[in-house]
Amino acid sequence: MLTHTEAMQRVTTMQAQLQAKGLDGALFIFPIDVFYFSGTRQNSTLWIPASGVPILMVRKSLARAKVESVLTEIRPFPSSKEFSTLFGEQMQKIGFTFDVAPVQQLNYYSKLLPGREFVDISAANREVRSVKSAYELEQLRMSAASLCSVFKQVPQFLKEGMRELDLAAEFEHRLRIAGNEGYIRMRAFNQELFMGLALSAGAASYGFFDGAVTGRGLSNASPQGSSMQIIGRNTPVFLDYTGVFNGYITDMTRIFVIGTLDPELQKAFDLSLKIQDYLQSALKPGAICEELFLQAVEIAEKAGLGAHFMGMPGEQARFVGHGVGLELDEFPVLAQGFKVPLQIGQTIAIEPKFVFPDKGVIGIENTFAVTNSGGEKITAIDDQIVFL
Repeated sequence: MLTHTEAMQRVTTMQAQLQAKGLDGALFIFPIDVFYFSGTRQNSTLWIPASGVPILMVRKSLARAKVESVLTEIRPFPSSKEFSTLFGEQMQKIGFTFDVAPVQQLNYYSKLLPGREFVDISAANREVRSVKSAYELEQLRMSAASLCSVFKQVPQFLKEGMRELDLAAEFEHRLRIAGNEGYIRMRAFNQELFMGLALSAGAASYGFFDGAVTGRGLSNASPQGSSMQIIGRNTPVFLDYTGVFNGYITDMTRIFVIGTLDPELQKAFDLSLKIQDYLQSALKPGAICEELFLQAVEIAEKAGLGAHFMGMPGEQARFVGHGVGLELDEFPVLAQGFKVPLQIGQTIAIEPKFVFPDKGVIGIENTFAVTNSGGEKITAIDDQIVFL
């Protein structure tokens, strides 16, 4: 459980950002941001002044928020007339997370606080949250351990002739029994994912999801994930799942094969391990995210597999790693255009993958923490293909 000391460290870090930007405070309305600073996900608005005590204003459930939150100022959400009285006239410049706040909500708070200037603090908020405390790293390690425990069970139930959907259902059943919460929170607009992906040759398909692999899904309304396709012999079975425990998300992929594997796919898998090893060794403070991505692309291209790297030819994702924590798409991103240095305590899912039309998907994914000596592998089970 979040402690008061941990919460106030987060608040203090955010307050330093607000002061540096010349802001008087910030309003947080997005649930996972409120949870990060307060310890409760109840329907609330959080006011963090540039200095002083934060105020959590709760719509529902106030009773539960008082039990769960470690903040000292917790009160019912005030009426429209009362709201502005909480903010003195000196509070003129207010931070707001434009990346996730609907225009309707911005307009609502602008009416509650007329004459104030609302300033986007989306990047600053994500930067603060990207660096994990010792408490958060421990939550991620526990999440990874539970996720790994289910991956270890796959040889017990993966059988030739089962559908992708059957495999997904069995994996997800065991993951839920292990305590997985299931909510895969993502910040990006228009992105959604149901727990993970269990795919065979159907993985080599186009899709809207901003990742290397999507799967066919069950309909045009749900065009990702497992399909009714039968799992056969001598084809890679691709399992890409998240563990969500106490809100914290870890992400990993493993490959299983019933029979033998096409030599081209084996070559691609070996290359994915080579790219992962390079990136793991480079996950040190000061390393530039874009440069790591470009180096991964260069390794793939030199091996003659650049056209298959990170997606279907012509539909490739332009990243090879993404931050994880309370959301699946946190900072930092190992991507073109993300020219920022890594920091100790950031956690990143590294996922070099190759997609081959009509053959399937091959690759690896693990969650790492940035340290002075390179990436600490949090999803700590063997990377090799499991042949059945």
